[in-house]
Amino acid sequence: MYFKKMAGKKCYLSPIDSNDAEKFTEWLNDLEILVNLQLYNGIINVENEKTFLNNLSKDHNYSIIDLEKNELIGNCGFIDIDHLNQTADVGIFIGNKNYWNKGYGTEALTLLMDYGFRALNLHNIQIRVYGYNKRAQKCYEKIGFKQIGIRREALYRNLEKHDIIYMDILSREFYEKNKI
Repeated sequence: MYFKKMAGKKCYLSPIDSNDAEKFTEWLNDLEILVNLQLYNGIINVENEKTFLNNLSKDHNYSIIDLEKNELIGNCGFIDIDHLNQTADVGIFIGNKNYWNKGYGTEALTLLMDYGFRALNLHNIQIRVYGYNKRAQKCYEKIGFKQIGIRREALYRNLEKHDIIYMDILSREFYEKNKI
């Protein structure tokens, strides 16, 4: 069951439901999806994923749900929230490939960022992306993230070395770019 914590025009964010472990396990065993995630070489089965989702659900991590179809399409959330310094890292993935390149990731991340700045009082949010993931880079730039550094050849994937790109955004930059 899903609950509308934050809603946009295309999708909404709902607390993570560990009953979705089977769907997430399906996605996370698809190398086309997994190639852009940190857990690329992990062993993902339903039991482990259920435990992982239970742990994720204790923090500010959310399922992304298609508003019209009420269908699970991915998840997003904050990692390493530091309330004292008002910083956090953020992560997102769209597991349902039917929703790729249609603006769902941009809207979901925009909803999450607004929540992070308004409700969690964050000031600086960082995201990292692999150099070959141009689709994600475009999404993050559209929201207002700026590149702050590159860790050169820090990722070895598919028998090649790749850069890891670090990006961040400040609350004022987010609201200048996104009229919410």
